Amino acid sequence: MKYISDSYGEHCRFDAFCKTVLRNEARTYLRDLGRQRNRETQFSALPQHELDKLCTVDRYPSDSFVFSSHGHVLHIESELVADAFATLPEQEQSILILHCVLELPDREVGVFVGLSRSAVQRHRTKILNELRKNLKSKGVKN
Repeated sequence: MKYISDSYGEHCRFDAFCKTVLRNEARTYLRDLGRQRNRETQFSALPQHELDKLCTVDRYPSDSFVFSSHGHVLHIESELVADAFATLPEQEQSILILHCVLELPDREVGVFVGLSRSAVQRHRTKILNELRKNLKSKGVKN
């Protein structure tokens, strides 16, 4: 009978251990890959409203109409809305710009424009109603 050294037995045990580790790692990798595959969705399978969340649109300054008042700028993208806004007197434009861009209350808008709070509120309401009526007559939806 041949003598088998202890180092040979250790070598076999180490080989078996390495094979077990590699087999378990392969199982874990394949299980994780399957989980990932189950969570993934192809772009072609996404509904349109989900695809819209993934896209962006470049916006350039030349794509909008710019109105300014007291150093603050209002960008309007719609040509119809910009035309209607441009027909307003400068003071009324200032009231809307300060209200819409800075979201100032009527009292603070009145300080810039030189009107009382109630006058600013009346002007703003009248202006918005006129713009709404003007845009409805041109076919623009709210």
